[in-house]
Order: sequence, then structure tokens, then C-alpha cells
Amino acid sequence: MKENKKNNLLSAFKTIIWPRRKIVLTGLLLIVISRLTALALPLASKYLLDDIIPSQDEKMLKILIGGVVLAIAIQSISSFLLTKILSVQAQYLISELRIQVQQKVLSLPISFFDNQKSGALVSRIMSDVEGVRNLIGTGLVQLIGGTFTAIISLFLLLKISVGMTLFVLVPVSIFGVIALKAFKFIRPIFRKRAKINAEVKGRLTETLAGVRVIKGFNAEAQENATFEKGALSLFENVKKSLTATALMTSSSAFLLGLASIGIMGIGGYKIMHGTLTTGEFISFTLLLGFMIAPIVQMSNVGSQITDALAGLDKTEELMNETSEDDMPSRTIKLPAIEGSITFDDVSFAYEEAKEVLHNISFSASQGTVTALVGSSGSGKSTIAGLTASFLNPSSGKITIDNTDLSKTILSSYRNQLGVVLQDDFLFEGTIKENIVFANATASDKEIKKAVEAAYVNEFTDRFDDGLETLIGERGVKLSGGQRQRIAIARAILANPRILILDEATSNLDTESEALIQKSLENLMEGRTTLVIAHRLSTIKKANQILVIEKGKIAERGTHDQLIEKEGRYHNLYTLQAKI
Repeated sequence: MKENKKNNLLSAFKTIIWPRRKIVLTGLLLIVISRLTALALPLASKYLLDDIIPSQDEKMLKILIGGVVLAIAIQSISSFLLTKILSVQAQYLISELRIQVQQKVLSLPISFFDNQKSGALVSRIMSDVEGVRNLIGTGLVQLIGGTFTAIISLFLLLKISVGMTLFVLVPVSIFGVIALKAFKFIRPIFRKRAKINAEVKGRLTETLAGVRVIKGFNAEAQENATFEKGALSLFENVKKSLTATALMTSSSAFLLGLASIGIMGIGGYKIMHGTLTTGEFISFTLLLGFMIAPIVQMSNVGSQITDALAGLDKTEELMNETSEDDMPSRTIKLPAIEGSITFDDVSFAYEEAKEVLHNISFSASQGTVTALVGSSGSGKSTIAGLTASFLNPSSGKITIDNTDLSKTILSSYRNQLGVVLQDDFLFEGTIKENIVFANATASDKEIKKAVEAAYVNEFTDRFDDGLETLIGERGVKLSGGQRQRIAIARAILANPRILILDEATSNLDTESEALIQKSLENLMEGRTTLVIAHRLSTIKKANQILVIEKGKIAERGTHDQLIEKEGRYHNLYTLQAKI
């Protein structure tokens, strides 16, 4: 654990502090100026009481007051510049890290997101990096500035009285030992807090996204109880850290209080016996405050830095995840493709030794339509996921224009791929913003063409704001058919060579299905298309139909061929026809 902490501190120094060494060194210079000028008051007090007042030197009194005023002015200006420079830099660093973490998260494979809560990831991106301000901002100032002040004050205290200084060092040392023990206790608490916080935020995000389901099943009390449990777990964690912090604070107050009482006694005795002047005693007392205050302050800074390192631990874990394009095998950049797809003996398992696809082989020629049908859970969506490169085969090979998909740079493939899902995701914003999401540089003419091809204008013409209509989060203000047509328009605007349609016409009324079927025909024209459909009437014109059962291709052929065969497809089709 100690080694891990040392490595984290070293890593933080290399990646965060060292690249900003010029700013940090400027900050250190300002710290030195600020702390040195702060010592003017205790040093001037001794001179005032022991020299100026006894000699009644008014001229020197004015000079002394003027010098102290100047020192305080310099201290104020340097403190302002220090906070401005380092605090602004710390906030910029936080923004920079958030951008890096967000980019890293989006580069990770789909399988990573399958095992994560979106709310927890939001917490990792937005909250975990905030602690770095304590490594380069105010926390760093207090730590280094406090250490510098304490050392200077210690030398000045020794100069006034070695005996009184040594007496003070005993309770200060005891406090130091207690603080170190407390930090060892606090650090794992902070690590656990980050995890609990992410879980609570993750659940809360899901709750707000699924509010219609919650209200539909009258499950408010259930969700309230779940959140309450998480919030109380977070409270218990915070309570532990507060207890350790309170122990440090109370022990410092007690031990340093004892030191102050001892100094009063020793100092009073020395003054009475003429071995210590009143000015030296006042100066010692003020300097003692300058030495002790930073030590107590550093205990709080220690908690902040411990919190920062705990957050950076979690951030580093995320940054060490392997990105999709980081695989050494992905070296081929695809040119403009024709769009032929081949599955060669492909098997796939979500969990080891639990295959969901077994030795799948088929070819889809350029510009053809291949339909996947079968019962729920048979493996149709898994085949679509493999074609979209969201998943990687456990064995076998998938090729695009005879190029192994596992060796291609995914961005060069996906910019030629279009996907329309059963419940396609729409972003909060306008209808137009969602359509141009696939092609931000599209012209008004191209947008209009896509809108008309997907029959989006059929309903937007009735809206006051047309394409500029706000649709709410996930398009909640639109019907299922309207959302689907927007998704199709988005795919048309992307102009893909390969198209994947996953349940694109399910759960729609007859009128919506008819319109979407027309828009899909416009979308599929000239493109290699993989269709998953429950409604078998929508795939009669497919070039080939693959019947998937239990992860295998049970039947294949055209609609007429499979009907004539009177097998599984025939049974499914006649059953739907009766319904």
C-alpha cells in the first residue's frame, strides 16, 4: 500500500506538476515573498517593545509602522497573484483532464459500457478529476507555504529561546504522529467514497431516465428506498472520515493548548528572572502561532491531497483501459468500400464457454438485402452487433470486401456504416440537430432530401417550428413512428455503404409502418443491408433470408424458397399471417 501511494505521488508529480513547472515555480516564488513579509509583524513587535518604546523614538516608530504597512501590502498582492495564477491553472487542468477522460471513455469498446452504469461514468468524468486542484492549486500553496513558514518560524524561535522551542516541539511531534496514522486510515475511505458516489449517481441517473416506468408501476417508494440506502451508505463513509479529521483537530487543539500554557509559565518565569524580555516573549508567542497554524492547516491539506490522489487512482484505472483502436492488430485503414460482407465460421460468446453463436457462415453481396429472422434470443442481434464491429468474434472471421474486420481501424469502417435500431436514440434538442448528427457539414439541400426520403416532413410540416421543433430528452415529445423516421433520415444523411436495421418496424401502427417501409426502401437502395425483423411481411423482397435458431443458421433462401420448403420459416410466416 505504501509503495502504491509512493507511485501515485510520483505519477502525479510527473504528469501534473512537472509539465507546469514554470507556473509552479512562479507560485513558489510568490509563496516565499508572501510568507517572509508575513513575518514582519512578529519581528517588528519585539523591536517595538524592547527598543523603540523604551527610547521613545517617534521617528523610528513611524518608520517601523511604514515598513509593516509595506510588508502587509506586499503580502496581500503576492497572495492575490498566487491564488489567481495557481487556482486558474488548476481549474484549466480540471477541464483538460475531463476532456481527456471523456475522449478515452468514448474510445472504449461497447463491451465496456455493457458492464458500467452511465451515471457512474459521468461521476468518473466530472467528479474524480476535481481533486487535482489540491495538487496544483490552493492545496499545494498551503502545503509548501505552510512548510516554509513553519521552518523559518522554527529557526527564529530557536534564536529567541532554545528551551521554550524544544518544549513546544514535544506536543507538535505527537500531533504529527497522530496525523500520519489518521491519513493512513482516511485514504481507503476516500477511495471507497468515490466508488459509492459513482454508484449512487449512476442509480439516480437511471431513475430519472426511467421515470415513466417507475410511475407506470407505482414504484416510487421502491426507488426512494434504493436511493436512501445509497445516500446513507455515502453518509456512513463521510462520517468515518469526519471522525478521523475530528480526532486530528481535537488532538491538535489539546496538545497545542498544553504547549501554549507551558510557554506562558516558562516565559513568565524567564521574564521575572530577566533572561527574556517582554518583546522577545510577545515575538515568540506570535512566531509560535506562525509555526503551529501551518501544521494544523497541513492536516486539512493532507485530507484534500489524499482525496485528490484517490480520485486520480480511479481516473488512472479508466485511462489504462484498452481503446478499440489501441489493439496492435488494427492497422488497416479501409478505403471507400463496395459493401460485401462475409461471415466465415464465426462463433461468439459473451461469457467464456457459453457460446451464443455457433459456426455462422454466410455472404451478403454488394447492394443486397439479407434478412435475419428467428425467435427472441436466437442470436440475430448478436450477428448485427458483430457486423457493426460492436462485438468481436470468439473464433472465425468477418470480412468487408475481403478485408478482415478485426484488422481494420474501426473509424475507417464505421464512417461507411449506418445503423437504425428498434428504439433508436435521439438527443435532446431539435429535430434538425438529430438528423444532421450523422453529417454535421450537410447542406440544406441534402438535409431536405433526407427529410423527404424518410417522410419526416409528413409530420414536421404540421409543427409550428418545423425541423427546429424541440423534442425533449430521448425524443419523448414524439411518437414511436416519428422517432423512427428521424433515425432513418439521420442514416440517409450519413450515406453509408453498409446498413444495419434492427427491428426497425416493430411496435408501430399500420400507418406509421407503411410510411417507414417506404422510407426504408429509399434508405436501402444501392446499399448492402442487414435486416432484423419480427414482421416477416416486411422482408419478402430480401435477396436472402437466414433463419437463426439457437445460435445457428437453421434455414436460408428467398421468401418463396423458404415458404416452399415448409420448414421453420414457413411456420413463423403462416402463424403471423393468421394473427
